[in-house]
Amino acid sequence: MASYAIRRLLGAVPTLFIIVTLAFFMMRAAPGGPFDTDRRLPPEIEQNMKAAYDLDKPLLQQYAIYLGKLTHGDLGPSFRNKDFTVAQLIAAGFPVSARLGLSAMALALLLGSALGMWAALKQNRWQDYSTMTVAMMGITIPTFVTAPVLTLIFGIYGVAFLGHEITLPVGGWNGGALRNMILPVTVLALPQIAVIARLMRGSMIEVLRANYIRTARAKGLPEHMVLLRHGLRAAMLPLVSYIGPAAAAILTGSLVVEQIFGIPGIGRYFVQAALNRDYTLVMGVVVCYASLIILLNFLADIAYGVLDPRVRLT
Repeated sequence: MASYAIRRLLGAVPTLFIIVTLAFFMMRAAPGGPFDTDRRLPPEIEQNMKAAYDLDKPLLQQYAIYLGKLTHGDLGPSFRNKDFTVAQLIAAGFPVSARLGLSAMALALLLGSALGMWAALKQNRWQDYSTMTVAMMGITIPTFVTAPVLTLIFGIYGVAFLGHEITLPVGGWNGGALRNMILPVTVLALPQIAVIARLMRGSMIEVLRANYIRTARAKGLPEHMVLLRHGLRAAMLPLVSYIGPAAAAILTGSLVVEQIFGIPGIGRYFVQAALNRDYTLVMGVVVCYASLIILLNFLADIAYGVLDPRVRLT
C-alpha cells in the first residue's frame, strides 16, 4: 500500500500542474483586467502598478514567474484586497468553508444513510417509492434554487407566522452561530442526502441478498445486529468511493451558497475575485480546491482498500 500511495501522490503533481496552467491562461483570456473597474489613472501610474505586479511582461514570462513563486509556496498578493496576500485571505476563509462543508457532509451521511437503509428494508413499498421520489427531486433541484426558497420560507415569510424569535437568519456568519449555520448547511446537504440515500438503498438491497446475511439470520442473530454489524459495513463501501468527490463537491458548491448567505469563506472570495479579475486570488483558490479534491480522492481510495480486504492496492 505504501508504494501505491507514493505513486498516487507523485501522479498528482502533473494533474495539479495541468489545472494551474489551464486556470492561469483562461483567467488571462477573459476580457478586462484587475484595474479596469477603478477610476481612470494617469498612464504613468497605471504602468507603475502593472510593473509592480509583473503585468507589463509577456504572458509566458508572467506564467513562468507565477510557477516559480508557486513552487516556493508564494501565492502572491491580492490585486483587489489591499494589504492582504492570497495566503492570508485563504487562511481566513478556509476554516469557515471547512466548517460549513464538514457540517453539511456529516448531516448528509447521517440522514442519507438512514433514509437509504429504510428504503431498502421497505423495498417496493410506499415508503421506498416516496423516499426515492423525494431523493430524485433533491438531486435535480440545484442549490441556487433551494437557497432562495428556504430563505423565503424560514427567514422572511416565516416572520408573519413564527415571529422574529423563531425565524432563521438569512445572511451573515456571526462567528459560526448555530442559527446562522442551519440554512446554508441544509442547502448544501440536501443534494448529497438524496444521492447518498439512493446509493445506500441500492447497496443495502444487494447486501441483504448475500449468503453471509442469510447465514447470520439462520444463526439467530437479532435483525439489528445483522444490519449494523454485517450489512452496514459492506453497504458503506460504495459510499466510501463517493465521499471523496462528494466532500470536494460540497466545498466547491459552497461558492454559490456562501455568496447567497454572505458567508466569509473562500468561496465568496473566489466569486468576488473572478468578477474583479483578481488573478492571484482566483489562482490561489483554484490551487487550494484542486489540491483538496486530489487529496480527498486519494484518501477515499486508501479507505476503500482498508475496509474491503478483497481490494489490493498495488
